[in-house]
Amino acid sequence: MKKTIALVTGGFTGESVISLKSAEVIDSNLDRDKFDVYKIIITRESWYYVDENAVKHTIDKNDFSIPLKDKTVRFDTVFIGLHGSPGEDGKLQGYFDLVGIPYTTCDAITSAITMNKGYTKAVVDGVSGLNIARSVQLFSNSDNAAEEVLAKLTLPLFVKPNNGGSSIGMSKVKEASELTDALEKAFKEDNQVLVEEFIKGREFTIGVYKGKDGIKVLPATEIVSSKEFFDFEAKYTTGITEEITPGRMSAEEKELVEQVVKDAYVKLNCRGVVRIDYILEEGSGKFYFIEVNTVPGQTENSLIPQQVRCIGRTIKDFYTELIEVSLGI
Repeated sequence: MKKTIALVTGGFTGESVISLKSAEVIDSNLDRDKFDVYKIIITRESWYYVDENAVKHTIDKNDFSIPLKDKTVRFDTVFIGLHGSPGEDGKLQGYFDLVGIPYTTCDAITSAITMNKGYTKAVVDGVSGLNIARSVQLFSNSDNAAEEVLAKLTLPLFVKPNNGGSSIGMSKVKEASELTDALEKAFKEDNQVLVEEFIKGREFTIGVYKGKDGIKVLPATEIVSSKEFFDFEAKYTTGITEEITPGRMSAEEKELVEQVVKDAYVKLNCRGVVRIDYILEEGSGKFYFIEVNTVPGQTENSLIPQQVRCIGRTIKDFYTELIEVSLGI
């Protein structure tokens, strides 16, 4: 008997446009022989489903069902394809816990913690083989914020919204004179900002997921950007960044990375598929943690689909496994 799946997309932030693109790819790769799929759009104004006749149906938030003319649609599980708030910060996960519907991502607590880059670094600190760049977490953009940062950290720096995604509001600061503008840019996106020292090295990103046979690590992707760093444009514009999958690592580096990301996945109590970004420092080869994405992009240009294809699996088969694990089957 088919399972009924809600594919949730949309969102409250600038990442909603990426969420909608991810949902298109997810939707086209869900196995219709196994699942009946309803794409649910969530915005601040409304939660709704649009049927094949372009009729909009409002979601009943009391139990997350769709009241239709001839039936009420209820869901066995939710495939969360919504980046940013409320799909990646724990809000939706907490709601689904309340109404008793399973879902494909990390739980509410893990989602909330990992959305905050500073808090995430505090949790994974201590994982064997994992290093963290020196940083300052700011909770307001005071007149002396730039001075406070420069007194504690050494240029160059990365300035990023602490709860943001897709590198929106992020800057690389090479000169002290650039810091004030970078802080203002980041604070426009969030009320917390993380400033980190730049680690020179090769940047990678790697998928980790809970499959039917335990925690699995996908092949890492090496990011070689023609821009200063892997920003929004570099992530979502074809041709700006070279993405090499599998990334160029020695056998020793590969072994280290796979163990570190598995341990980080466990320590953060992750579920479903996540993407961990890291740098292998030039000269030392040390693993430097950047961040974890608990609802990684699934667009045509996104990295998880590349990594899945690299191991010879179809995206349809991969999504089926994620759904079935969420259902406990």
